[in-house]
Amino acid sequence: MQSGITAARELHDAFTTFQTDPSKRALLISIQCETLVPTRTLDSTPSFDSDLSTLSSLLTPTEALYILLRPPTTNSLVTITYVPDAAPVRQKTLFASTRLTLTRELGGEHFGDSIFATTANEVGPEGWARHEAHGKADAPLTAAERDLEDIRAAEAAEVGGTERRGAGYGPAGGFTMANAGSAVDALKALGPGGLVVLRIGQDERIVLEDEGTPVREGVQPGDVARYLSADEPRYAVYGYGGAGELKPVFIYTCPTQARIKDKMLYASSRRSAEALAKSAGGDLAKKIEASDPSEITAGAIEEEFAVKEETKTGFSKPKRPGRR
Repeated sequence: MQSGITAARELHDAFTTFQTDPSKRALLISIQCETLVPTRTLDSTPSFDSDLSTLSSLLTPTEALYILLRPPTTNSLVTITYVPDAAPVRQKTLFASTRLTLTRELGGEHFGDSIFATTANEVGPEGWARHEAHGKADAPLTAAERDLEDIRAAEAAEVGGTERRGAGYGPAGGFTMANAGSAVDALKALGPGGLVVLRIGQDERIVLEDEGTPVREGVQPGDVARYLSADEPRYAVYGYGGAGELKPVFIYTCPTQARIKDKMLYASSRRSAEALAKSAGGDLAKKIEASDPSEITAGAIEEEFAVKEETKTGFSKPKRPGRR
């Protein structure tokens, strides 16, 4: 998935300096105003572990960052994507969908390994030791490591232009009316007060949460949250409005306790889910995202449709300065 975010000129300049200056250990990058920008650099010391400890101390539990790291044993840079569980869902979505953009714009030939981290400890000396051990070992992967391998494989497929029919990879998100099946039928049948909940199945296709109840009828705005999973990400389309006045609302929830693989998969497939909803039911009136289903309240939905009154003020002539 392409996020539409690009690297700022100042990032290209900072990267050129960082790349050619061995006295710098790391370059930290954030996303501001839909643009990749440098935030700071970390100087190198004789102790790599000490540098990693300093680096991990700069991270917070609520702010996502990209880190370009210069390891002592290779000329290739390491890309670290730091996305803490407590980061806002908007940040998670942006950083998940922009990982490839970062290396593409700066030049993929400069980068070797990549690391995905959710805690500062994973960026510190202990995390680096585990990362190196994993690279050398032939032992079976843990569940978390398998998740990360799946993510890397999906990204590799996207880079190569492989037309996957699954989670949003390939042209136009990879979904068509033909392979979406009953999800399309449910979305076409959506009316006022109706709710269609979607998930990503094992074959990485968007499917109905409950095949037995494709469309839940008579759902009030305040009851939408009860049909969304508190442990896994979900997409949903709610038919807001009264008789003869359908205003479809696309809802994306990503609980903080969800698995890393699921977070990445749903974040990078969101555009496909939106395209699927549009192809079946027409334009979406509103889009809402939240990190927990409990945030999808009646007030949150109704606020999207509230008329914003603009307060106009008349021109006030500046007061004449007083005499001293």
